[in-house]
Amino acid sequence: MRTEINLREWRKPTDDLSRSRNSALAPQPSVLCFVLGALLFALSFPADAQQPVKVPRIGFLSAAGPEAPAIAAFRRGLRDLGYIEGKNILIEYRYAEGKVDRIPSFLAELVQLKVDVLVVQTLVGIRDAKQATKTIPIVMVTTQDPVATGIVDSLARPGGNITGVTTLTRDLSGKRLEILKEVAPTISRVGVLWDTNSGPGPAIGFKEYEAAAGSLKIQLQSLAVRGPNPDLKGAFQAAANDHISAMITMNNLVLLRYQKQIADLAIKNRIPSMCEASAYVEAGGLMSYAASDAESYRRAVTYVDKILKGANPADLPIEQPTKFELILNLKTAKQIGVTIPPTVLYRADKVIK
Repeated sequence: MRTEINLREWRKPTDDLSRSRNSALAPQPSVLCFVLGALLFALSFPADAQQPVKVPRIGFLSAAGPEAPAIAAFRRGLRDLGYIEGKNILIEYRYAEGKVDRIPSFLAELVQLKVDVLVVQTLVGIRDAKQATKTIPIVMVTTQDPVATGIVDSLARPGGNITGVTTLTRDLSGKRLEILKEVAPTISRVGVLWDTNSGPGPAIGFKEYEAAAGSLKIQLQSLAVRGPNPDLKGAFQAAANDHISAMITMNNLVLLRYQKQIADLAIKNRIPSMCEASAYVEAGGLMSYAASDAESYRRAVTYVDKILKGANPADLPIEQPTKFELILNLKTAKQIGVTIPPTVLYRADKVIK
């Protein structure tokens, strides 16, 4: 007796079993949705969100207050190079406001914050910064000769952690005296107002004026005061007693605080005054001849940029200015009875009326 087997029916249980196993192994819809969702969630975050980029921080020690033109010039320079405060650059501002005693504590704060670069004004601030840190790069903007004052080894290779811009050139002292004599041709005795308590810079500057005065047949008289509370009235009284017919005000941290008082005393005594910074003319001084502050701080920003990109400050040559500004105050000229010659007026970069 022969038994016939229907192969189709015989294979059916096996096929059913296979399908059952495949169904068990296949991912369930809910699991698939979860995996897909997790993948999309991970892809929605950029790689840099997982590894935050460090935003560089600058410490800026200002000799003046927050409204100083130098601050605005520095910020413009940063914007020109694509830096936006609070986004890709952070700046810690400290304002000395002409008070020397504030500088050490401000520098200590900035060093403790571990800023990436220090930007420092004035010789006093730079010397203190040099003592405060040997590792944080320092970008200076100074009116003094950084080599003669012992800040750096040379302009070409400063060495150490300091570089930047000096607004001093050897010709400026003589040029200021020349312009002063052009405005007031009869002057023969010029007083130089300077602070003896601001380190070696002013003393070196006075010697440079002395050297230039000889060739112009001008007799120079020292009107030295001592900060932090200089006797300005006494200095102007000495000028009157010595028959001084014109004055030069040297720019430093102490005298910067008293720019308005200095301008008022010069007007009261009807003394033509030449200043080393435009801020004095804005306050009422007769005129100034100096390097452009805007240009100097724009150049300072390029140093900050290079250092943040890995440059060694010791290898960055210190720059000297290429642009100078003559600024006149015609309102003051009228008050003291001085007529500005057309030749000088024509050369002025800015005239305050």
